[in-house]
Amino acid sequence: MRKPELAPLKLSNPVHLLALGFGSGLSPIMPGTMGTLAAIPLYLLIQGLSAPWYIAILVLGFIVGMWICDVATKAIGQPDHGAIVWDEIIGFGITMFAAPAGVVWIVVGFVLFRIFDILKPWPIRWFDRRIHGGFGIMLDDVIAGLFALACLQLLAQYF
Repeated sequence: MRKPELAPLKLSNPVHLLALGFGSGLSPIMPGTMGTLAAIPLYLLIQGLSAPWYIAILVLGFIVGMWICDVATKAIGQPDHGAIVWDEIIGFGITMFAAPAGVVWIVVGFVLFRIFDILKPWPIRWFDRRIHGGFGIMLDDVIAGLFALACLQLLAQYF
């Protein structure tokens, strides 16, 4: 099956720019992974914030993300195209909540989030298959982020 043309999505459109993870989702290989890589500089910008501000940014990113993803999917006429990676950005942000400082923990968080986002163990897959639209696109990555967050925090406690 041929993927829909992404021509309707323009990086000059701020909504499309965000949906495409600042262009990272246009990668011909592993766009979700590239979107998660694009999340790292954003995480570095907010990592020093207090917990309430960090959470507020994630909640705002989720709420706005539902709309962003919905607009982008309607523009290309496909429910959840791989190039739309705003959900990965928020999912990675969730993973990294209260993470220990350091490059090693960023890498661990990155790997954990990608594992949960790609494999979609229960209940992630269940939600991914049943909840659609902008909310559905965001929800499975939020859950993957929560699973990765739990694992990261357990590893941080152990090490």
